[in-house]
Order: sequence, then C-alpha cells, then structure tokens
Amino acid sequence: MAAKKSPKPNIADDSIWVLGTHMTRFGRYPDKDSVDLASTSAIAALQDGGVTIHDMDVLAAGCLLGQGGMAQRIQKQIGQTGIPAYNVTNACATGATAIRTVFLHISAGEADMGIAVGVEQMGKMGLLGGAGSKKEKKVFEPGGRYGAVTGIDGYLGTEGMPGVFAQAGMEYAHDHSGVDFEQFARVAYKNHLHSTLNPLAQYRKDFSMEEIMGAPTMSYPNTLLMCCPTGDGAAAAVLVSGERLKSMPRRVQKRAVKISASVLTSDPYTEASQVQPDVNTLTRNAAAQAYEKAGVAPEDLDLVELHDCFATAELIHYDNLGLCERGGAGDFIDSGAPFRDGRTPVNVSGGLISKGHPIGATGVANIFEVTTHLRGEAGDRQINGAKVGLAHVIGLGSACGIHILEKAA
Repeated sequence: MAAKKSPKPNIADDSIWVLGTHMTRFGRYPDKDSVDLASTSAIAALQDGGVTIHDMDVLAAGCLLGQGGMAQRIQKQIGQTGIPAYNVTNACATGATAIRTVFLHISAGEADMGIAVGVEQMGKMGLLGGAGSKKEKKVFEPGGRYGAVTGIDGYLGTEGMPGVFAQAGMEYAHDHSGVDFEQFARVAYKNHLHSTLNPLAQYRKDFSMEEIMGAPTMSYPNTLLMCCPTGDGAAAAVLVSGERLKSMPRRVQKRAVKISASVLTSDPYTEASQVQPDVNTLTRNAAAQAYEKAGVAPEDLDLVELHDCFATAELIHYDNLGLCERGGAGDFIDSGAPFRDGRTPVNVSGGLISKGHPIGATGVANIFEVTTHLRGEAGDRQINGAKVGLAHVIGLGSACGIHILEKAA
C-alpha cells in the first residue's frame, strides 16, 4: 500500500517565507575577516534553501562597524549578478533591518526571492566599560552634537549601553515592587544554562546564581555575567514570495517558514527620552503592530528570541512584548515561564548573553534560531511542537525590529 502523502502547505500568493537560513558559530575568528564570514553564511543559506545566487532578485547586507560596501563585497565572493544590493546599518537592529529590506522588496512585487545577510567582526572591542584600543574608544565616544562641547555621560543621563540598560532595569524595579537583583540575575542564569545545548553559541558554560551575582559589577545591577560579550559571526536568510514558493518542490515547501509580521519602529517623542534613551516605548509599539499584523497574541507564541544585551533588558522586555501582565516581569522569571520547559521559552539559544552579539549579525541570527525550531531541526535545544515564534531586536539610536514567524500549516 502506497504511503499517504502529507497535504500541501497552505501558501498564499502574497505571503512571504523564509526558505533557507544559516548562522556561523559566534566567537573569535582572527584568521577570517567579515567578508569571509558573511560569504560563508550566505552560501550556506542558499544551499539550505536549495537555490543559488542566480535565483536572487535582491541582496541586503547589514554590518555596523565594518568597512562600507559589504553587500558588494559579498557579491564579489558569491556572484555578481547585477541585482540591487543594499548596505544597511541600524544599530543593533541592523540585521533585522536587512531582513525587512528584502521583505519590503518582495512585498512591493519587485522581487520573488532575495537574501539578507548580517555580519560583524568585533574581536575584543571595548564596548563594556570603555576598555579597548584608542581607536575603539574613539568609535564609541559620544560625538557630533552630543559630544561637541563636553561629554554628557553621567551628567544628563547616559548614552553608554551598560548604563542605559542598567537604568532601565532599575526604573522598572522602582515602579514595580518585588523586582530585585536576584530576578535580574536569574535571567542570566537561564540563558547561560540554555547555551550549553547550543553548539553555535559563543560560550557554552552554565553558572550558579552565586557566581553570577558575585561577578564584577559593570553597571548595577548588571554584573559581568549578566552582559553580552563582543565577538564575530554572521547569519543569512533567503526569503521567497508565496507565489514563487508554490512552484517549488513539496519538500522545500514543507521546510519553509512564514513571516506573518515584519515591523520596524523608531523612538517616538517621550519626555523621559530627552534625558536618556527610552528602550520601552518603541518595543511596545512594534509588538502591538506585529501581533495585529500576524493575527496572534503573546500567549500564542511557542518561543521568543529577544534582545538580552543585558539581563535587565530581557526582564523589561517580558513586559514590553506582553509576555506577562503589566509589572509582572519579576513574577514571570520566578515562575520559570521563560525557561526551555516553561510556558513561553525565551532565548533558548542562550541569548546574546551567552550566544554572543556580533551586532550586525544578531537580527538575522534570531530569525535563524526561530526558523530552526519551527522546522523541528534545533537538536538538543528543540522546543517540541513549536508553531509560532517571535524574533526581537532593539538598537540604541534607536530602532526596534520584530518578526513573527509561523510553521507552514
């Protein structure tokens, strides 16, 4: 008796799908440059989708700190076919913006298929606490309008990332009783624990709560083990229109993952943001738009990859993304809900805290992680039965990118 064929996925012509993905292991690559990393990931994503560069109608490359023209540099390695090539920078949302650039091209009917690549080679740049070479310090000093006369850091708020996210966490703790240092530390404990199952994570070591809380303080309440590391890495994703996907083999259709929502926001005016970046409002706005576009609610999410550049950031984003009730982020982490076996697993990759944060790559890497789970291909860290996932990044400056992904029905 012939085996019964599974039904074809429900694919609408105007839908957009992730066809192929790849992520390098995050870490240190002294023997490679950013073009090597980006090209490796791009070729692997094309292979994963069963297509070639000749099938692409558009390419977008995100890289924040490297030399310009990354998209054209990648083309010289993987194929110069004359297609539109975009170079994207948007703080830590750089990779997500590259994804959205390709998404919009396909949405506009100007492309059937395209590839987004995110890459960064940071080495041991001094993002935490100002360490690093003179050249690195110059890159991250406040400049232009805010640094033309005198540095404002510490006088009228702070623009340094450790300070901004520490202050955001402390404000949340002030406004919501019961949130304390131990709950922030528990976020890092969870993510380090999750990373032990991820072979692509920069660090794969779990730490006790005592070790995390006792590590050197970077900007209270974040200790060193509650902060993301710098490093190198790349990720890539091939996107395809529903109309084009329907003409592809069924085995390809079954692995495709639908992008149900793609949203990018920037800072609206808020009184608080005149002193210090408001990392909450633009995320709340993006989340509301994404849930409406996708037709899902936070309780429908089977996993979330969110921007945990610091432990305080993850905890407040539980609230900003609606994963818990207003003011309930402390109770959310205490309940175990964001652990792998919890109600809404968050950062099962290990998150930025352990997986790593090569800035331009992060937004695409989050798409890779969610896609891999929805395909059922995440190995030991797999969230069984995952059907809907959310990828979130936020960049100071500022931008928030959210993508909601769904398994083919």
